[in-house]
Amino acid sequence: MLFWHTQPEHYNQHSSGSYLRDVLALPIFKQEEPQLSPESEARLPPLQYVLCAATSPAVKLHEETLTYLNQGQSYEIRLLENRKLGDFQDLNTKYVKSIIRVVFHDRRLQYTEHQQLEGWRWSRPGDRILDIDIPLSVGILDPRASPTQLNAVEFLWEPSKRASAFIQVHCISTEFTPRKHGGEKGVPFRVQIDTFKQNDNGEYTEHLHSASCQIKVFKPKGADRKQKTDREKMEKRTAQEKEKYQPSYETTILTECSPWPDMAYQVNSAPSPSYNGSPNSFGLGEGNSSPTHPVETLPLGNDHLLPSASIQDAQQWLHRNRFSQFCRLFASFSGADLLKMSRDDLVQICGPADGIRLFNAIKGRNVRPKMTIYVCQELEQNRAPLQQKRDGGGDSSLCVYHAIFLEELTTLELVEKIANLYSISPQHIHRVYRQGPTGIHVVVSNEMVQNFQDESCFILSTLKGKAPSPLLLAVPPASSLGNRVSGACLRGGSLETALSGDIIWGKGTQTSCEALPWKCENY
Repeated sequence: MLFWHTQPEHYNQHSSGSYLRDVLALPIFKQEEPQLSPESEARLPPLQYVLCAATSPAVKLHEETLTYLNQGQSYEIRLLENRKLGDFQDLNTKYVKSIIRVVFHDRRLQYTEHQQLEGWRWSRPGDRILDIDIPLSVGILDPRASPTQLNAVEFLWEPSKRASAFIQVHCISTEFTPRKHGGEKGVPFRVQIDTFKQNDNGEYTEHLHSASCQIKVFKPKGADRKQKTDREKMEKRTAQEKEKYQPSYETTILTECSPWPDMAYQVNSAPSPSYNGSPNSFGLGEGNSSPTHPVETLPLGNDHLLPSASIQDAQQWLHRNRFSQFCRLFASFSGADLLKMSRDDLVQICGPADGIRLFNAIKGRNVRPKMTIYVCQELEQNRAPLQQKRDGGGDSSLCVYHAIFLEELTTLELVEKIANLYSISPQHIHRVYRQGPTGIHVVVSNEMVQNFQDESCFILSTLKGKAPSPLLLAVPPASSLGNRVSGACLRGGSLETALSGDIIWGKGTQTSCEALPWKCENY
């Protein structure tokens, strides 16, 4: 059942500016002086948002209003300008972008918002927390929603014209209650709207206005029953007790607030090209959030946090390392402050998963690879001394080794790491063999890679053959570190100019390559 807020007749006939004067005539504004001074008008925010849902009568004076919503029901949010059109000349743009979010109200849940939303995603696959009802919305352009941002939608609108966005909240407040035995008190949410204007490059990145309100979401028709229950309780109170509570208003005015902390890093992110949600959801077009600006992605940094980092540097470091959800929590922390925190402190604040991850990132701890091998490329002039080394003589300083770290222990990873080490394309290596007993060539499988000895040494050497391109053959040094052989096809004895060929892993020395399309000369 869709909710449609009854609109005054003049709302459909006049601009949003004239409608704002009627909004200011609501009872909540009648508590103020009937005539605003010029100084008060100058302090008015540039925009205002009105949620068309009644506030609860069970809220005490000087407390923030609370609005009850039904799960999945469409509610109108009116987007209004607070000043005359002439005051918007400094925008330098016809449109502005607004991003609507449903976030947690309690600070305790804000600290673990990422874990809470991920848990909801797993319990409700394919669903969204927040949707926008396109057929009912008026005056909005280019509506978008990202599959990774289940609780946010964004769109463009023109401040000088009427604009209304109908939203649907699909999660209920009791879904985030720790213990669910029936009759729990649901957690409150916040509906927050952040609006941005275009900068000189046409990007919607300059913050213009932010406002929010407190809500609770119930199962269908549950909000109506809760509103009725609160109203009946208030009617039973004495007149003196009623004076301590706010009256119930037909609409909810969103109050000004600080912008969402990671907005500067998310407004430019491009949503996924497709999204399949509820029947009233909308498809996403190709391209960026904004129709005119290029994609700007935030690089994932692996830099270390320094004790000399300022508060701004610490905030940027948190963003780069995917800890944006904790930026508000650590808003006043410098690099030294974060480095002083223990593992238990971070786990208690951020939760077990993100707390351990943040601690490892702050301390610069890297994950130890599953397997390490050492590879060396033998130069042409070093081939003879290398043969002496195999016979028990020679200088062991002829070859310089490079470490290759394996995590997945697969043939594909091995080929990619060797190709990346010597700046060649992995497509140039077609097959990988291991030379077994009597010089046979055995195809290297994932299981074989998994059984390689850790910290094995390999020497890559080139052999002149009769084929158009010589063969690169790797033979192990005369040591106990490894007994494997590898090879690849080269041109000019340099891996940087390699052609398509094979890599051979074997044991001992090789006199010919019968399995290849050409033969190699003996050495």
